[in-house]
Amino acid sequence: MNDAVVIISGGMDSTVLAAYVKDLLPPDGLVHGLSFNYGQRHFKELGYARRNETLSSWTEVNLQNLNPLLQGSSLTSPDIEVPDGHYAAETMKQTVVPNRNMIMLSIAVGYAVSKQSSFGVWTGVHAGDHFIYPDCRPEFIKAASKAASVGNEGFWDTVGKLQAINAPFSEMTKAQIVELGTQLEVNFAQTWSCYKGGMIHCGRCGTCVERKEAFAIAGVPDPTPYEDPIFEVAAFHG
Repeated sequence: MNDAVVIISGGMDSTVLAAYVKDLLPPDGLVHGLSFNYGQRHFKELGYARRNETLSSWTEVNLQNLNPLLQGSSLTSPDIEVPDGHYAAETMKQTVVPNRNMIMLSIAVGYAVSKQSSFGVWTGVHAGDHFIYPDCRPEFIKAASKAASVGNEGFWDTVGKLQAINAPFSEMTKAQIVELGTQLEVNFAQTWSCYKGGMIHCGRCGTCVERKEAFAIAGVPDPTPYEDPIFEVAAFHG
């Protein structure tokens, strides 16, 4: 089948990815969205994924029982505060969830094989993730894709159009993703980035700062309301 499975969090990158994959597929191709609830502090993001109109189907995978096994991150441990400041700061390593992408990708691969989705699994990791998250780097994606193919008896070697796992943004900046999303007419107001998961974006955590920076560099108006709209703005306006 000319279908693809897209891991979608409800954030900017995966939302643009869903639109990108939809544009890539043949007219009869379907985009199946897969989201994960692992007890993350910012579970609010899942509501944005659910409302994504690009998706042909959407499934939330409940991994909340894994939360006690994935402690030590500010995203999964309520006693660890989400750090403020730029995404590339050393403190942002507090947001690393152990082996998160391997867990998600493994489930997504099983789902894609069961649905005979010949266009494989897609993830929105990008170049800005490399500094903090080792499971977002190209070498990891390449190894995971190889394991997925071997572990499923070469499924994508025989019926696939692309790799088992595809990460087309792995060498792109977030600003470039904003530019691409603008071309694809993505509604960025219907995305969620903030790791603190409040009523509106905090404007101070790493993902909020990175979001502001991406819009500023891309020269695209940012539709996001922030609690602190000017935090670290000067840093990327020079």
